[in-house]
Formats: sequence, structure tokens, C-alpha cells
Amino acid sequence: MKFLLISSSYVGSTGNHALMLANRLMEHGHEVDKMQVPHIPIKNLKNPSFTILSTLKGLFSTKNYDIVHAFNVPSAFAMRFTKGKKKVLSIHGVYGENIKTIHSEKLSWIGLLAESKALTWADRFITDSKATQKVYKEKFDIDFEYLPTPIDPSKFENIPKKTKVKNQVVYVGRESYEKGIDILKKAESKIKGKVVYCTDLPWSEAMSVLQSSSVLVLPSRLESLPTTVKEAFFLKIPVVATNVGGVPELIKNNENGILVPPNNPKKLAEAVNTILVNKELAQRLANLGYEFVTSHMIWDVVLPKYLKFYQNLIEN
Repeated sequence: MKFLLISSSYVGSTGNHALMLANRLMEHGHEVDKMQVPHIPIKNLKNPSFTILSTLKGLFSTKNYDIVHAFNVPSAFAMRFTKGKKKVLSIHGVYGENIKTIHSEKLSWIGLLAESKALTWADRFITDSKATQKVYKEKFDIDFEYLPTPIDPSKFENIPKKTKVKNQVVYVGRESYEKGIDILKKAESKIKGKVVYCTDLPWSEAMSVLQSSSVLVLPSRLESLPTTVKEAFFLKIPVVATNVGGVPELIKNNENGILVPPNNPKKLAEAVNTILVNKELAQRLANLGYEFVTSHMIWDVVLPKYLKFYQNLIEN
């Protein structure tokens, strides 16, 4: 099959997923193009500039594809105008709600308008979270295919090794409101260890710090199916995370991690301290997290589901 994958970038959680999917499809003999366009380097204009330029590229493209697969709403405009037998749109998280939380109430109407249009242009929809799947069914009566975003175990083979740092607590993610980094900073004085913030490190360096830590903290206000949790599971690092979005699909409270309410620095600190003090609990959480991610969230498990999805789409 001939594929075109469209993403505003090929780094970060969604972009990296698109890149890995492209590589896996090519390994299985499929022809895959990745649409790439420049961004206007103006704050908060990244997605609008991508949408305009990628749409123009789609309009003027002469290639015809079996499947055009767009990742997130800004990519849907290019998907609409690119020639393809079938169109697929992946949305990680509820787009309109994400815009409202990340930006503002005033800007959310633009996101909601774009979302309402995009939802009429695809033949099929994919999401990585059952929570998101449920919202779109209830809100728009649209059926989303659930296909989780997996990790690639081979990427961890060359992570720089670091000595384990006693009671080191790590945050890995953007320094942004929806990620709740401010909540962790409020809790920091109550945590019985040193908190390290990995907000702008290259992936391999961030994973090296994560591997040397005792606990990963995910204090988010908004999440889909966070890659950072899967990475911590694979590295056997216990996780404390907020009970939001698709996080409970990864973490079963007190089984393979600890869930706490969002916007609650006190509960967050208490959970982190529980793991730091109780080494037996920490080891049990780490082992069960590893078992979960290697059984459900790696490419060897998920790729066959993608291939079956695409094949059924073309045949029907």
C-alpha cells in the first residue's frame, strides 16, 4: 500500500508516534511518504502556519495514495485536499478541550470550529485512549478505533547509563500549564527527596535521568495516554500520576503505580514519599509496570493491529 502520513512535526509524543509508525510500515514493505512543511517562527502560530502551508501542499500534490493518515486536527486540512482512496485521522486527547486548557477560552472556539470540520473529512478515526474514544462517542456519536501509542524497546539500548541517585524524583515533560508542573513545584518542599526537572533535554538524556531516579511524577491536569509513563514502566521506575484522561488505562492504583487527584500538591507529595520510604512497594510497582508495558504497549504487539485496521479499511 501507498501511505502518506501527515504530522505538524515528527518529534514529541504524537509526532514521534507518526515517525515510528512510518518506519514500521516501510519495514513491512509499504511505500510511505511523510509530509513536512516549515513553520512560521512566531509564538502561538505554529499550528496555524502548519495548517495553511500543509493544506497548500496537499492541494498542489499530484501523488495519489491508498491511505492518507493525519495526526491531530491541524493535519486534517492537508488530509482533506490530498488525493487518497481512504482518509484516517488520529486524535490524541479531546482536541477542543485541549485547546481550551492549553491556551484560553477565547481561542477554544477556533479549535472547536476546526475540530467540527475535521470530523467530517475522514473515513475512519483513531485514538490512543479509551477515555478519548468514549468522549467522542458521547459528544459527536463518532466511533473511534482504539489503537494505543506503543514504545520501541530498541530505542532504550543506547541510553547513557547513570548511577542510581538515592531518592531522586523526576519530572519529564513540557513546562506548561496542562502538564501541571506548577503543582509539583508547590509539592516539592514536602517531598523527601530531590526533584529534577527534565523539560528541555534531548530524549536520550531525559531517559538517562529517568533511569537513575526513584520515582517519576506526572502531575498533569490533562492527558491522553502519556508516553512518559510507558517509558518509566519499561525502565522499571515507579510512577505517581494524576487520575486524568487516559492515565488510569495505564496505571491501576496501588498495583503498578499510584494515582492521585489533580491539582492537589499535598496528595502528590504524600504518594511520592510513600514510594521513597517503602522500597518493597517501589519494587513491586516497578515490576508490574514493566510487565504491563511489555505485554500491551510495544510495537510488536500493536503494529499487527494497525496493519489489520488499514487492510480492513481498504477492503471495505
